[in-house]
This record gives sequence, C-alpha cells and structure tokens, in this order.
Amino acid sequence: MSKVIQQGPAHDFKKVLRHSPFHDRIEQQSQIKSWSPWNGYQTARVFDSLSAEYFAIRSSCSVMDLTPMEKYRITGVDALKFLNRLVTRDISNIKPGRVTYVVWCNDEGKVLDDGTIFHLQQGEYRLCSQHHQLDWLLISSLGMDVTISEETHEVAALSVQGPTAYSVLTAAGFVGLDSLKPFGIVHTSFNGTDVTVSRTGYTGDLGYELWVDPANALSMWDCVFSVKERGLYDIRCIGLEALEMVRIEAGFIMPGDDFNTAETTIRAGHDRSPFEVGLGWVVNFDKGHFTGKQALLKEKALPIQRRLVKLSVEGNKSPDQAFIYDAKNGNNIGAIKVQCWSPILKANLALADIEYANGKPPTELWTEIFYQKELAWRVQWARCTVSETAFWSHSRRSATPPPAY
Repeated sequence: MSKVIQQGPAHDFKKVLRHSPFHDRIEQQSQIKSWSPWNGYQTARVFDSLSAEYFAIRSSCSVMDLTPMEKYRITGVDALKFLNRLVTRDISNIKPGRVTYVVWCNDEGKVLDDGTIFHLQQGEYRLCSQHHQLDWLLISSLGMDVTISEETHEVAALSVQGPTAYSVLTAAGFVGLDSLKPFGIVHTSFNGTDVTVSRTGYTGDLGYELWVDPANALSMWDCVFSVKERGLYDIRCIGLEALEMVRIEAGFIMPGDDFNTAETTIRAGHDRSPFEVGLGWVVNFDKGHFTGKQALLKEKALPIQRRLVKLSVEGNKSPDQAFIYDAKNGNNIGAIKVQCWSPILKANLALADIEYANGKPPTELWTEIFYQKELAWRVQWARCTVSETAFWSHSRRSATPPPAY
C-alpha cells in the first residue's frame, strides 16, 4: 500500500512566512524590500530594478531562489507505475539522469497542475509542481507500493539562468556541465559538497537549477557569487516579476494565473483541459490508463472550442486584462490573462483565453485597451496576432556544450 512521509510542518498561512536557506544573502541583496508570498515562503518580487533583472536573464547571468517550489520524492516498487498513471505523458522511457515536463488531470480531463519529473536514479523520482499536490498524490497512489515524501523544505534550490550561466558555474568549480544536455541531470560537487545540477529552467534561455541540502545552501550561494567577486562575470539576483516577463516571452504557462486549475475552479466550465491550454503535445493516448484519459479521448474527437493562445498586440499600451474581439462579427470571444512589454523584442506580448469557431481561431482579432494618461482615461483598439511558437528563443538554450562567453 502507499505510504507518505511529510517532511516538516504543513502549510499554515496564519504563521509568519518561512525564510528559505538562502534568506540571509537574499536579504542583503534586496534593496527595495519588495516581498511576496510563494508557497508559504517570503520571496522577492524585485531586488532593485526590474529592467536590470530582466536583462540579467537575457544578457548575462541571473540567480533566483527556487526553494519554495513544491517537491516530492517518489520511490517504491510501483513508483513508475504510479507516475505513469498520474500524468498524461508516457514517462516509461525517461532514463535515470533525465527530466521531463508533465501535466496531470482529474477524471474529467481538466488540468490540476503541471510540473517536472526528475528521474534521479533507478526507481527514484522527484516531482516538482507549482502548487501543493500531496493530497492528490496520496489519493492517486491508493493500492500501490509507493512512498511519497514531501521534501519541499528539505531541498534548497537555486536557478542560474542566462547566456553566461554555463561560464559562471564552470568558473565556480562545478564539473560535468560541458556534456550536460537540456533536461539532463548530473550529480556533482563543489568544495566537497554534493549537489545535483539539472539543465532546466523557466526562462527559455540557457540555464541550470542547483539542488542541495539546506545546510549547504549558503556555501553554494557564496561559491556561485565568488565568480562575481573575482571580477569574472556579472551576476544579479532576480525576483518573481522579471521571471514573469521572460516566461511569457518563452511561451510558458502558469496554472492558476493563466487559467483556473480543476482544484480551484468554483463554477462549471471555467476549468481547462490540456488541449485548451496548448498542452496537447504532452497527452499520450498510446500508453495505458491515466487519470482523465477517457474524457480527453472524447474531447480530442471534437473540434476545439477554446484555447489559451500566445498573442502579440500592436502598439505599446498595456493590454492587461483586456477583452478580445472577433473583427468579423464584433463578438467578445475572450480576454487577456497575462501580458508584458518585451524589452528585447520591443513588443506587447500576451497569453489570452479565446473561443474558437469550428476548431479554429478567428482570422482577425482586436483588443480594446483602456489606459490612463495625464489623469484622464482613454481607449485604444489594437490588432492582435496569434503566434504558434514561442515569442523568443535562442540556439544557446540547446547547444551542448553551451558557448563560453
């Protein structure tokens, strides 16, 4: 039967927000003290300048604390069986030392969350997710010989992203990165301390995530930032707002922000399936049973009715939460969920939930933007263009070894 080991106290939002193992260094780096809660942790939104943090990701090297991310260790005889029934993607061929992106649904085929599965070593997995998933994991594991250990507080994580990320970590003494391919894992060390490095990230750029015991978190941080102190490369801490900008550029979705998850939806019809949020490519019907499979098979046989799409919006006025209209008939067919102005692309970028007609998006889309100028509200119409690919991508993200700047 399934077993659970819950590491540390459960979330209690009546208590003061937790500090991550990196907090002492983060507190020192934070100049404007702009904080936000993330899974019960105190997290920086902006350290000093949003524009500087954004360009650190796109032009040099950025560092962000990922400790608040939900993390679960999955072990046992039925670990693979359990995970393959949980998620929509076939993970049976994910070898040890590899990572894959996944999504999981309820019985109605509606998305509960997305995340990554790390095959750490033979039969041992780590599932990372945006939201707390322990209850759903336990329900899904009934009748299986699997152990689920919540290790959110037991693993400190640091994201190192940007064009010089490889050069910075190499200069810091991390070895084995020259042959590490995207979505790969290497178990290495720094100053005699064990650390797991994955070539993963949420920026769409070259990047790595470092996973270490909390007791060694500060020494790992200092090891990375010693490269800056030696004058070799610039390194800058980034917060949630800069990450939001680059993930929109990369076309990455955020459950709970871009769409309602099945667990949080109150009214019928407001949750979304993988097909409706552009994740049909991670649904594999060729494998055995997984939760939501029958509902998704029925949905796939019908024309898609709505979709979360990537939009470029003309002009430079923010289309935040603006409605989307079909130019052919003037109907309101949806709304923008998240948006940003891309400094590197000089464009308004957005993710919008829109209705489809006969399985296809309208041929011409417009949005009505309200904005304030000199204390007066104004309105402007802007044309929207659907993009089927990421707004921004770079070859260095997949180059192995990465270019040494």
